[in-house]
Amino acid sequence: MSRLAHSALHRARLGTAALTAVAAVMAVGLSGPPSTAAEPAALPRAGGAPSSISTLNRTLTTPWGISFLRGRKAALVTERDTAVVWKIALDGAKKKVGTVPNAVWSEQTQDKGGLLGVAVSPTWNGTSDKDVFFMETTRTDNRVVRMRFDGSRLSGYSPVLTGIVRDTQHNGGKIAFGPDGYLYVATGDAQKGELAQDKKSLNGKILRITKSGAAAPGNPFGTRVYSYGHRNPQGLAWDRAGRLWSTEIGAEAWDELNLVKPGRNYGWPACEGACSRAGMTNPKMVWKPDEGGVPAQVAVVNNVIYASTLSGHRLWRIPIDATGQDVGPATAYYNGTYGRLRALAKVPGADQLWLGTSDRGTAKDLLLKVTIK
Repeated sequence: MSRLAHSALHRARLGTAALTAVAAVMAVGLSGPPSTAAEPAALPRAGGAPSSISTLNRTLTTPWGISFLRGRKAALVTERDTAVVWKIALDGAKKKVGTVPNAVWSEQTQDKGGLLGVAVSPTWNGTSDKDVFFMETTRTDNRVVRMRFDGSRLSGYSPVLTGIVRDTQHNGGKIAFGPDGYLYVATGDAQKGELAQDKKSLNGKILRITKSGAAAPGNPFGTRVYSYGHRNPQGLAWDRAGRLWSTEIGAEAWDELNLVKPGRNYGWPACEGACSRAGMTNPKMVWKPDEGGVPAQVAVVNNVIYASTLSGHRLWRIPIDATGQDVGPATAYYNGTYGRLRALAKVPGADQLWLGTSDRGTAKDLLLKVTIK
């Protein structure tokens, strides 16, 4: 088993934008002594760090997913509770383009599914390719569906992958096209931990599929399963070398940042965080849920991972080390400033992030722009 090295997170100052962030996290598999996060001014120039934050829009209701359209001038943003999809321009102006049928969410029953991730086809142009994909929780299952988007409105509704077990919790939900052009789907264990270890189940997995929902060529088991042993993964992002990173919400002890490789077993439910059980792949970083944890989504800018957090109420900066197989000390930004943070995406062609708040109330959530310098 890799040795655990403690990382103490020190103060991050960015004028009035960043508050003091002191939390305990653990970097897993570090070869040297414990390291300490530095002040942003002392960080290496390579990779940069958040330098400013501004509000693009302040009238959203629990934004969950963000996916930019080709042309880089706007993104599609999903709302979990309402099933509404917005087209939001770079200046924050929004236009409703439709809803996704069959999504179910209820505060009264704590049914925390609803409309989740969104992924625009890599070759979308609004004419010959209008494909946009969504993940939603319906009354019967979690599913990936395809709709058509012509640049102005959504139409059509075609399920491409159904039968992912749903629950009030642990629905996963993030979908994203990888550098290989295939669609990756993060699924939760639906509070049935045994499903995460069942390679015949779609739950507790990261799936890799074609646009038609079939298993992508080259998958490790010849099925849709790319990796397994996940509890509730909600973030997917690739670094500049094409490596896949994922955040995962744990149970009581540890939340995780994983470097995801095909065919690997990430341990749940036998392991939460790092463990020594044979055949399990340990996370690269863990958080305590009540000390800055419960990570939601991830994005990569200049080979630095950024992770939004729900209970943690902050944005983490986590540099990938020179080997590409591990991470350095993490630094927290905006601790407590904006409340729960979830939706997160890199702006194509710019060193910027779009970051969404969560659960502030009807038409009260923010879409924020973070500039990295």
